[in-house]
Amino acid sequence: MYIKNDPSEATQIDPLEMPALCPGAMEGSNPWVASPDHQASCGFPGELVDNWQEKAIEKMGELLTKYRSLKVYLDSCVKCGACTDKCHYFLGTGDPKNMPVARQDLLRKVYRRHFTLAGKWFPKLVGAEDLTKEVLDDWYSYFHQCSQCRRCSVFCPYGIDTAEISMAGREILDHIGKGQKYCNEIIGKVHTIGNNLGLNKNALRSTLEGLEEDIEDDIGVPVKLPLDKKGAEILLVTPSADFFAEPHVDGLIGYAKVFHAAGANWTISSYASEAANFGMFIGSYENMREISLRIRQAALDLGVKRIVFGECGHAWRVAYSFLNTLAGPFDFLDPRYPVPQHICEYTWDLIQEGKLNFDKSKNDHIKLTFHDSCNVARATRMGDKPGGQFEIPRAILRTVCNYYYDMPEDTIKEATFCCGGGGGLLTDELMDLRKKGSSPRMKALQTVNQEHGVTHMAAICAICKTQFAKVMPNFGFERDSILSVHQLVSNAIILEAPQDDE
Repeated sequence: MYIKNDPSEATQIDPLEMPALCPGAMEGSNPWVASPDHQASCGFPGELVDNWQEKAIEKMGELLTKYRSLKVYLDSCVKCGACTDKCHYFLGTGDPKNMPVARQDLLRKVYRRHFTLAGKWFPKLVGAEDLTKEVLDDWYSYFHQCSQCRRCSVFCPYGIDTAEISMAGREILDHIGKGQKYCNEIIGKVHTIGNNLGLNKNALRSTLEGLEEDIEDDIGVPVKLPLDKKGAEILLVTPSADFFAEPHVDGLIGYAKVFHAAGANWTISSYASEAANFGMFIGSYENMREISLRIRQAALDLGVKRIVFGECGHAWRVAYSFLNTLAGPFDFLDPRYPVPQHICEYTWDLIQEGKLNFDKSKNDHIKLTFHDSCNVARATRMGDKPGGQFEIPRAILRTVCNYYYDMPEDTIKEATFCCGGGGGLLTDELMDLRKKGSSPRMKALQTVNQEHGVTHMAAICAICKTQFAKVMPNFGFERDSILSVHQLVSNAIILEAPQDDE
């Protein structure tokens, strides 16, 4: 697939264009295997166990019993083809095993062999297969070529969720000692230190104090970023990317300015300094729960009344869908507010109440569009109305920007394309996959660039922002063409400088 280096030169762009089939194109695309230490930190065997076939089938049986939906998904597919061209990785690579139905079949064939009567007696007739070393290698490769974005499930007439099948495949791999380095190393850091980056309390405090100085130097207003403030009303739980990298840190500054303008009493916790929950990516309920419990404990220790989550797609998915189940009840919080609450909900409420003032012209150098992050779009809501997860971020952007344009309708909102780096795939050894997987979204961006002169794209997910900063130059855009929603809020918000006493 040829991508124009200059978006202005691209013609007849079709983000949904079917690729030529390239069997085996991504067969050797594998993430690095987790070390024994990384495995141990998550409670898994350090290396491939001797009786791995037996243990894998045993674990599959456990998951089939534990999650009834998994068995339904494995039983109900009729090979209708509705999902075939819905995966960004298939559109970008042409590898047939990246068709959602084919990726599902990697697990489905082994399921049929061991858990159905027909598969036990007549395996060839029903497409059943033994779990061989070759099959295991395909599992490791192609279950790590699924970003768990769930776009395919939107178009499946039976509602089959490939993400759940990929998560089950990864969980089985972890339990036989063949886990992925990127996810498992990060989970271990959260368990021991509290965030994905391994930032200790002193480093975090120094970072926040430095940002306070930068903000005051820039606008002359002493905006604070409090750490471990007991008795604060609001606990902000945000992805640790917000503490060190652009555009993430600019979004964090935006949160702080909003809190300052509202006169909010808020804090960040050094104990729970990570909103992201990579336990979901590997399908591990136990690790998801342990990470979530840190947030509960931080809220209790600091005595807060409200929990607000920063801009991170899968963090919001885990928080919205699972937080109360994993770490509740949160009956010690103020019942007037939802548990949890997204920073976009918080900011939009203040805008509607007339408590924030903006100068939209501060963003006039930008022509903007918005990327709906997968986990937000297809697994959560915002506000009190259906579709709030689509409308609230856009409403904020239209409040702070004069020039906003949506990408093609069949590439946004519930049908949004993945950034290409989600689901625990944001690792350098998968860069080729990430570039190819991003091409449908980038083609949609090229479309609005041609039609409206769009120069920038905003997002509310740390993974999306990191991924786009890496891949955008491959499609004719600058690295800084990706922005945080609250970065644009930060640009436009009007804060009053303190008056000198005379």
